[in-house]
Amino acid sequence: MVFLLTALKISFILDPSLEPIPNDPQPTEEGELPQEDQIEQLKQARKKREDDELLCRGQILNTLSDRLYDLFTGIKSASDIWNALELKYKAEEEGTNKYLIAKYFDFRMVDNKLVLEQIHELQVIVNKIHSLKIILPEPFQVGAIIAKLPPSWKDYGKKLLHKSKDFTLEQIQKHLRIEEESRLRDHFPVQSESKVLNLEASGSHSKNKALQLKNDGQKFKKQNNYKKYPKKKGACHVCGKFGHYAKECRF
Repeated sequence: MVFLLTALKISFILDPSLEPIPNDPQPTEEGELPQEDQIEQLKQARKKREDDELLCRGQILNTLSDRLYDLFTGIKSASDIWNALELKYKAEEEGTNKYLIAKYFDFRMVDNKLVLEQIHELQVIVNKIHSLKIILPEPFQVGAIIAKLPPSWKDYGKKLLHKSKDFTLEQIQKHLRIEEESRLRDHFPVQSESKVLNLEASGSHSKNKALQLKNDGQKFKKQNNYKKYPKKKGACHVCGKFGHYAKECRF
């Protein structure tokens, strides 16, 4: 809201030290009356102040929910509305900030969610704590991440603690990402090449069967491509009988 009012160049309306513009120009110490151009400039400045006040009040009310709009619409001054909102929500925010540190220490990772997603949620809490000007050192955050790993990561967390090398936040997330991807591959193995080849072979076999059927569902008839030789007219020179060749003779 402050950014919007600043972009519209009307955020000065909320300045508590803003002095009001006098209605009529005052005469000088020597008793001289103000000139007409001074009176006109004062009228223009007063008109601009009223327009800016109206615009600032409207922009603030426009962003409120219906319930809050009904609550604050009776207040005519934009600065009074702003002060009432600050009194209400800054007190609630201060109460919420007291629980951020407790929320950080109570945060525990679970096995049914990705570890990196949970680390991101933890970093969001850390950023909110930093906004309160409470700085958590990076080695402390790394140790907290290892301590908050899910139960199934207990052995891996011990390996990380036993390493003599100190990890940065970027390095610990890299190690956890590699370990998580490895666990996902072990849990959902990729089909081996032999299985893929068997599937392809069974698919091609089914295609060959389909090609053996005609459109009417009948199988192709087997055709003999060998030539039938005519019966020999003369007698066999082996046995002397008629009707076959010598190579077919069973004598």
